[in-house]
Amino acid sequence: MCGIIGYIGKKNVVPILIEGLKKLEYRGYDSAGIAVVDDGPILRRRAKGKISVLEDVLKQDEVKGNYGIGHTRWATHGRPSEENAHPHQDCTGDIVIVHNGIIEKYMDLKTQLSFEGHKFQTETDTEVIAHLIEKYFQENLEEAVRQAMEHLEGEFAVAVISSRDRDKIVLVKQGPPVIVGLGENEYFISSDVNPLLLYTKDVVFLNDGEMAVIEREGVTYSDFSGKLLKKKIDHINWNPLMIEKSGFKHFMLKEIFEQPRVIRDTLKGRISMDKGKVLLGEIGLPPERIKSIRRVVILACGTSFNASLVGKYFIEEIAGIPVDVEYASEYRYRNFILDKNSLVVAVSQSGETADTLAALRALKVKKPLTLAVCNVESSSIARETAGLLMTHAGPEIGVAATKTFSAQMTALMLLALYLGQINESMDKDTGLSYIKELQRIPTKIESILSQTEGLEKLAKKFISASHFLYLGRWANYPIALEGALKLKEISYIHAEGYPSGEMKHGPIALIDDNMPTMAIAPKDRIYEKIMSNISEIKARSGYVIAVAYEDDKEIEAKVDAVIRIPAILPLLSPFLTTVPLQLFAYYIAAARGADVDQPRNLAKSVTVE
Repeated sequence: MCGIIGYIGKKNVVPILIEGLKKLEYRGYDSAGIAVVDDGPILRRRAKGKISVLEDVLKQDEVKGNYGIGHTRWATHGRPSEENAHPHQDCTGDIVIVHNGIIEKYMDLKTQLSFEGHKFQTETDTEVIAHLIEKYFQENLEEAVRQAMEHLEGEFAVAVISSRDRDKIVLVKQGPPVIVGLGENEYFISSDVNPLLLYTKDVVFLNDGEMAVIEREGVTYSDFSGKLLKKKIDHINWNPLMIEKSGFKHFMLKEIFEQPRVIRDTLKGRISMDKGKVLLGEIGLPPERIKSIRRVVILACGTSFNASLVGKYFIEEIAGIPVDVEYASEYRYRNFILDKNSLVVAVSQSGETADTLAALRALKVKKPLTLAVCNVESSSIARETAGLLMTHAGPEIGVAATKTFSAQMTALMLLALYLGQINESMDKDTGLSYIKELQRIPTKIESILSQTEGLEKLAKKFISASHFLYLGRWANYPIALEGALKLKEISYIHAEGYPSGEMKHGPIALIDDNMPTMAIAPKDRIYEKIMSNISEIKARSGYVIAVAYEDDKEIEAKVDAVIRIPAILPLLSPFLTTVPLQLFAYYIAAARGADVDQPRNLAKSVTVE
């Protein structure tokens, strides 16, 4: 939920830490701080609020050094304040740490340490770690950290420095992601790859239960018991320019406009027009196991859950396999009704979503076939599953997911076609028709993106709205959920998404002239049904905006405004209907002056429960 950054080398560490923290802002935070070492004691600077506030503190009270650690905090234990901001220290100030995650039963540890004479200065669970390390410190930092780890329960990534064991950063992982970047005579640590790309593309991902000791001469890896490990070096192909705004006002708008490229990249090399087939041998699952699949369970959270609901329609329609889409945060506590003929698909942009990862680990006792749909190849979820279907969205900085949503739908459509091929529920002509339409989708999205002025003008009419209702049916029901989610998370307007057939079972009571409705109405097999729902809203003085095909003349007389999209094969319409809803939410939020890329109380990746 928050971000760790660190550096050891010959350069002044402060600009590197600050720039790294800025690259981690999108993860969500309420305070920030750094700790640096030069020739004397460890120097800390912290501030509540944005990193710009921390920069002002540093201008007034400058520090320098050539190694150190930094952190953006998202409050879990203790209110947002300078006092509770990381980095935290022990009683002496000689040991300083930053921490992502949650320490369970920390009050028991705090009570015991207080009894032993340790003085606590904050309300956080993190400070317990610093005092535990102090307790076991005997001039060797990594040994003290190992002993401290034996007493910690929960999920944590921790970086530690000490003025009594200098020129060293000790890093441990048990849950939240943390990465070591390998430069030339310099080393970096980060919660994700984005801050590292300016300096290196060679990285090492730590697994749970692992430690890295980073010194000027190199990096040593071990498990918590001290057993040395050999780690694979991954090369990240993302271009640093991919995470710049490229002239757009916000990252979110840039990422909406990147969706045609993202879909093309996710399709690239995976479809054959000659054979009318999808080529997914890369996912690493044996075809004979895939052929035996009788049930699919998809685990996800947030926007990934909505993409997974669309995937349910894809797989059931094309492959004829029943699909359950489950909130990972709830499924992990269920009685898993799975067997070897079940396929469990974990969908996560970051590959580090804590609830999805925990559910995946819990259900392995049932020995189902497992597959990750993920945007980060070396992420924890990708490493936990038997197979991996990569999306190729590149880094997404805006907290509100847009291009990764389209990438996930693309990957799930490819999976549906692949399953249909292997179990022979889909003939070649059907497969070819979908493949051809998939290839046309990026161009159709580009046509939507080329005509946004009218949509922006329409959106600005609703900047004072307090509530919004989103309705969709069949494959566009999940798009109603996603459209409502986008509006509420970035504009703070309350919005609800419903299957339109459920409107008469409760939501219709909300309809009046102050309750606008967004109706997703492509011409598909249930078009007449949603037209009936629209009529019911209009009969109750409701204002209706419809997302409809360009050639739909009938709808103009029945709604107050129409957002036009190109016609498409009905099952694939979610790829097009979602784009104007993303833009609609963006334009309202921007006009309201909201922090579009970093909405309040939200984090990009939820890496703790």
